[in-house]
Amino acid sequence: MRFLRYIHCTFYLLSLITLLQILSNPLYAGADAYKTDEVVVIYEGHMEGVAEEVAGVYPAVKEELIDVLKWDIDFRPYIVIARDRNTFKKIVGSDIIVAFAVPERNLIVLDISRVYTEPFSLETTLKHELCHLVLHRNIKQNNLPRWLDEGVCQWASGGIAELAAGGGDRVLSKATISNNLIHIRSLDRFPRDEKHLLLAYEESKSIVEYVVSEYGEQGLLRLLEYIKEGESIDNAFEKSLSVSFFDLEQKWLAYLQRKHTWFSYISRNLYTILFFLAGAATLYGFLRLLKKKREYKDEEEEGDWGH
Repeated sequence: MRFLRYIHCTFYLLSLITLLQILSNPLYAGADAYKTDEVVVIYEGHMEGVAEEVAGVYPAVKEELIDVLKWDIDFRPYIVIARDRNTFKKIVGSDIIVAFAVPERNLIVLDISRVYTEPFSLETTLKHELCHLVLHRNIKQNNLPRWLDEGVCQWASGGIAELAAGGGDRVLSKATISNNLIHIRSLDRFPRDEKHLLLAYEESKSIVEYVVSEYGEQGLLRLLEYIKEGESIDNAFEKSLSVSFFDLEQKWLAYLQRKHTWFSYISRNLYTILFFLAGAATLYGFLRLLKKKREYKDEEEEGDWGH
């Protein structure tokens, strides 16, 4: 993904590589590169084995994505392996991002320290980021809203986002019940704070999955084709799905309200609620015990004074 959509400044990656070097120097001075006919993997230090693994899984990931999106991938991406988590965090400005893409440069950057942790794998993370490159390769930037970009890439990668944060469905459920969903049309850009960022991802995934559930994968692919041809979001929905975007959004919101009720929320969080109530009851009992002890002590002191 691109954490900040319109970033054009230079990022410093590790102590030896900057994105400026990566984008402008084919020899990647000061860094090592593992090159194949399909991909260039940039790495630092003793990461050659990881670079070789990334290059090794890329062809299969590429073919799987072609099979999903039905669009050819005729470019050779650059994949940067970032092994220093602190430096990566400085780049993206968040501790929950594990990878990002810069489509204008066919560039993917992976926080290799976390792409192997559940629910991530190298393959799913790479597929997600490559999906961003493919979408922007085929669709003009001003015609691809962020929610659709992220939603499609989560769908294509099996529901996996680039966020190392759990509880996404609970966040969506809570926002639905409390009527605090983010208006989907405002998600041309995503919020920066982690709570609303996670909700933006969940909403994006949910609405795209809703389109697939109601209109099939072919419906979503037709939608993308019309957008690729230059149709606006509104026209693309009308032509591909025979529904206005407004009506689609209203149907999706109604679906969320049916799915996420107070009863379902309580059911999914029953153990948490019971644990909280048990803790509250224990605390209440403890405070009552302290109060009784204090009262008993006061009574004893009053008795002593009486003698």
